Amino acid sequence: METRKTDLTSRLLASFHDLLASGALAPGAKLPPERELARQFGVSRPSLRHALKVLEAMGVIRQRVGSGTYLCEDAAGILRRPLEFVLLLDRISATELIETRLILEPEVAAQAAENATADHLRQLKETLDRRLDSLDATLSADLAFHHVIFIASANRLSVRLFSAMHEALASAMRITSRQVNWSHTLSYHRRIYEAIYARDAENAREAMRAHLVDARRILAELEQPHHAIEPVFVLPPAENSEQEESRQ
Repeated sequence: METRKTDLTSRLLASFHDLLASGALAPGAKLPPERELARQFGVSRPSLRHALKVLEAMGVIRQRVGSGTYLCEDAAGILRRPLEFVLLLDRISATELIETRLILEPEVAAQAAENATADHLRQLKETLDRRLDSLDATLSADLAFHHVIFIASANRLSVRLFSAMHEALASAMRITSRQVNWSHTLSYHRRIYEAIYARDAENAREAMRAHLVDARRILAELEQPHHAIEPVFVLPPAENSEQEESRQ
C-alpha cells in the first residue's frame, strides 16, 4: 500500500511538471476537484488525499478551505524544504555556509549595483537606519539588508536561493552577531550600500567579499573544541519574505 501511495505521489509530481512545461497549467492555478483527479489517475480518493498531503507538505500545492486546491504560485517553499533536510542530515556547518556565500553573494552585490531601483536603495537605507533593541531585531535588519540585495540583483533564481537558505543564514548570523556589536556589522553594510548607490559594481563586489571574509574570521575564532558550531537551521522564514519578493 505504501509503495502504491508513493508511486501516486510521483505520478502527480510528474503530471504537474508536464502540465507546467506545456503551459496547460499555470502557477497558482486551481486543480480539478478531488473526485475528478481520482478518476483521472485511476485511484481511490483516500489514496489521492494521501498524495495531496505529501505535495502540500513539500510546498507544491496549497489547500484553501472552502475554495479548493491550488498549485503554488512560486518555488520558494519547494526549494526550502529539501534544503532544510540537507542541512540537518549532512550537518552543514556555519563555516561551510559562509564559504558558499563567498562564492555567490559578491557577484549578487555587483549585479545589484547595476540593477537596483530607487525603491531598492530606499529599502537598503531603511535597514541601516533601524533602531535595534534586541538580538532578534538585529538579525531581522541583517537579513533584510542581504535579502534586498538579492532582489535588487534582478535575478529571480538568486532570490529563490536566498529564501531557501533563510534559516541557515539566520543561524549563522546569530552566531556572529553575539561576538561583535551591531556597529561592526553596520560599517560593512554601509560600505556595500554606498557602492550599490554609486552604481559601482566592482566596489560592491569587494565590499561584500570583505564583509563575508570578516564573518568567516569570527566563526574561525569560535571553532574550538568547547565552542562547537551547531548545525544551521534554527529560525523560521521571515513572515514578510514573500511580500518583499513581490516588489520585484
